[in-house]
Amino acid sequence: MIRGIRGATTVSSDCEDLVIDAAEELLQKMIDTNGIEATNVASVFISVTSDIHSTFPSKALRRFPDWKFVPVMCLQEIPVINSLPLCIRVMLHINTSKPQHLLKHVYLNNATILRPDLDVV
Repeated sequence: MIRGIRGATTVSSDCEDLVIDAAEELLQKMIDTNGIEATNVASVFISVTSDIHSTFPSKALRRFPDWKFVPVMCLQEIPVINSLPLCIRVMLHINTSKPQHLLKHVYLNNATILRPDLDVV
């Protein structure tokens, strides 16, 4: 079964190094928390709010040698009024036998406000 694991984080400003470092931190936390191996990943979607345009956050995956062949796509979030600024969101699509309720979604920095209804890391 393919299941999705969500994650999000924010950066203090639209700076290439900050964006890539924040994406790497988020991805690493999602991987570690859920015990994900690259061979079980179907694809990764990474979105950013419209105020992030200095780089592709997917460059962070290049820092993970085993993830070389994982398909990844960057997208821009719809510009909803009063939405959380400077936000990077990740959706990992993984092949797993785990039930959805055992997967841990990860929200870091200011993104912790996005899903107060979930038991997130």
